[in-house]
Amino acid sequence: MDEALALPSEHAVTIALRTQQIIAEESGAANTVDPLGGSFFVEAQTNRMEKDAYAYFRRIEELGGVIPALEKGFMQSEISDAAYRYQREIDQNIRKVVGVNAYLDDKPMNIPILKMDPHGYSRQVARLNEVRKTRDSGRAGQTLDRLRIACEGTENTMPYIMDCVRAYCTLGEIVGVMTKVFGKYEEPTMI
Repeated sequence: MDEALALPSEHAVTIALRTQQIIAEESGAANTVDPLGGSFFVEAQTNRMEKDAYAYFRRIEELGGVIPALEKGFMQSEISDAAYRYQREIDQNIRKVVGVNAYLDDKPMNIPILKMDPHGYSRQVARLNEVRKTRDSGRAGQTLDRLRIACEGTENTMPYIMDCVRAYCTLGEIVGVMTKVFGKYEEPTMI
């Protein structure tokens, strides 16, 4: 209800949760494995989606697989094209979205926007500085070094990342080590 404007407010989160709970507890839909009992419509849609998904996988394979498809900008292009088509369908009233281009309510809505604590940032920075001051800096440095060595090789990096976390290394420190080894991925742009 308010996610387009800001992070969801507690009120919006509660409404979403209650909606799910009503479906689960009151509708009976969760009491059976197949609540629609093999509905022709649902089965037909499932079959269509499966057929379309496999056709899509074949297109990616024809490009040489996922990595070459990414390098050619295929994924980015597909996402961009889909978003453009979707918005055009809404703008031309081909696709109906309740509250956007269908069943509009002219009354102004009073949606409570989640307010961020203005002192939250400084409080978090103080907590971070305290962690850095009180942790075993030698241990933290050693775990980051071992992570770097693992990244330079072919080992599973997850155990090394977990060691860094246990040594109170920050997310920024961990990502920094990995970025130095692997670099930053930049999506190819499509023209």
